[in-house]
Amino acid sequence: MNTTRYALAFAIGATLVSGSAFAPAPAIAQVGRMIPPSTVLTVSPAAEITSKKIEEGDKVQFNVVADVVEGGVIAIPRGTIVQGTITWKTGRAIGGKSGKFEVTFDHVTLNGRNYKLSGMHRQEGRGNSVGALLGSMVVTGRSAVMIPGQMASALTAEAIPF
Repeated sequence: MNTTRYALAFAIGATLVSGSAFAPAPAIAQVGRMIPPSTVLTVSPAAEITSKKIEEGDKVQFNVVADVVEGGVIAIPRGTIVQGTITWKTGRAIGGKSGKFEVTFDHVTLNGRNYKLSGMHRQEGRGNSVGALLGSMVVTGRSAVMIPGQMASALTAEAIPF
């Protein structure tokens, strides 16, 4: 019987040292939901972008076209702002050469914070091959134009919490 008392006293003492016998289990830190890197965002320019009016280094704004859904939850709602930078541009030229430009996607703004994107879109104007064939005529190609509603793809470059 003494052995039972000592075992009971030891169990009670161990409980008092470690805390209450009814103390809740430590909470497991819940990891937030994340959009993985390389998730595709379909975007469209917020305003017309034309090789006539842009220069390398100009910032241009796009909007996410469709909700990005992860695990049945909207992670990035349509209309979310994406910023890009014009990284290359040529104007139209004599001989039917068309204007061209490239926009590199920089970041998406979500809940007031910017998250890095990757990807690039190249836009080309239509050349004027008939004019190029008729060498005696002075003919130029057309400017590159990207209009709202025209879609491009950007990729997330980092995990994005939501």
